[in-house]
Amino acid sequence: MKRRHFVTLVGGAALIWPALSLGQQFARVWKIGYLGFGEASSWTSEVEAFRAGLRDLGYVEGRNLRIDFQWAERVDQTFDLAKQLVDRKVDVIFAPASTQVGPARRATGTIPIVFAQHADPVGLGDVTSLSRPGGNITGMSMLLTEVSVKELEILKEILPGATRVGLLWNPTTPSHPTAVKAVDRAAQTLGVELVHASASSVSEVQDAFHTMAHNQCNGVLVLSSPLYTVQAELLAELQMKHQLPAIFANRANVKAGGLVSYGADLDDLYRRAASYIDKIFKGATPAELPVEQASKYFMVLNLKTARALGVNVSPTLLARADEVIE
Repeated sequence: MKRRHFVTLVGGAALIWPALSLGQQFARVWKIGYLGFGEASSWTSEVEAFRAGLRDLGYVEGRNLRIDFQWAERVDQTFDLAKQLVDRKVDVIFAPASTQVGPARRATGTIPIVFAQHADPVGLGDVTSLSRPGGNITGMSMLLTEVSVKELEILKEILPGATRVGLLWNPTTPSHPTAVKAVDRAAQTLGVELVHASASSVSEVQDAFHTMAHNQCNGVLVLSSPLYTVQAELLAELQMKHQLPAIFANRANVKAGGLVSYGADLDDLYRRAASYIDKIFKGATPAELPVEQASKYFMVLNLKTARALGVNVSPTLLARADEVIE
């Protein structure tokens, strides 16, 4: 072969090989099954944080990534939607909270499941331990039990004269029974009587507030649950209707008119959950990916609501707030 022909051939190959490599890089379109709860509009911020986390890691929807969103209106629909994602052979199921993880776990024991705001993954048996999940499930966790106790302390600080507090909890949220017990113990220490009010539907939420008002509660602690986030506006309205100052775990509830929230930064958790999916796509297994806990917690106060409820927020508490809504 003449030298000129050989150089031409090599030069041509140099142009072809990178092109082939680039083509191979984007030949695989990864599929994520997103198992949501409630209306998608209630989770706009978290979904965008999740997408941003994926984009930062090089995933572009429509190019090398597809997200199949499935939104359950009721808890009893989550298993059927999880099965649909399994049947569609998604590469990963993203089930943000324990409400969705349980049904996804029943639907598959092989497809990786990643969560973003699980309240108690070890206690509910979804992972063996935080350091060694041991199965097909892993992700980000928030300390619901400890946070719920802190929320009661903050509510008592805001309402120092409170002697009776309503506890709104959801029996369909797997992590709530454990949190309820911890709040019960904390209430005894604080000298507060708790009025338990469970609610797993809109009508039950309305009945629960009526019960707490009838029992002359001074305020309400609302345990973190996807249902209560989705119904943020309703909860804010009931708070005002019954004049029951309420503390929540999610900033969205305070934006909707709730008095105060204290909890994990969900946007941060959803963004960080994307890294688990990236590692799984690159060959890691959930069993070897330790569960990480939330590192950012913040308190949000709604002063407009405080004034409407006749609640005086102390300068000390106001100074501790990470965000104040005027």
